[in-house]
Amino acid sequence: MGIVRPHLWFDDQAASAARFYADVIPNTVIHSITTAPPGTPGVAEGAEFIVELTIDGMRVTFLNAGPVFTLDEAFSFVLDCQDQAEVDHYWETLTADGGRPSQCGWLVDKFGVSWQVVPVQLDDVMSRPDADGVARAMAAMLTMGKLDIAGLEAAYRGG
Repeated sequence: MGIVRPHLWFDDQAASAARFYADVIPNTVIHSITTAPPGTPGVAEGAEFIVELTIDGMRVTFLNAGPVFTLDEAFSFVLDCQDQAEVDHYWETLTADGGRPSQCGWLVDKFGVSWQVVPVQLDDVMSRPDADGVARAMAAMLTMGKLDIAGLEAAYRGG
């Protein structure tokens, strides 16, 4: 069987996005950047066209192909964070320079790529046996932009 991997369509920022992620996300490597041959729709000859990269161990292809299609929140990368400091770091980094926060840990970065910045503690809180506590934590999460571990824990406890 072949390998399943995401393929994201950009207007003209595929290589810039790949370089940014290589700087920001550990274990991210750009493998190749192919330039557009003559006659490529939506891309000037010789412009950066196809970017092959691995983002934290996952093969991904980025394509510059003009504004025909746009990225949206229907597709997102989930970035699991070990603690609040990691959540804060990635939230600030990915919303900087034109990114925009959303709710429940979601954001859109400056390239239009959607991310879920999620503390690993969220799964723990949401899988605990106290259904009322889980409901309170869920209600709290729905009011948050950037997820706050202490706030989720407090809501679960009823505080």
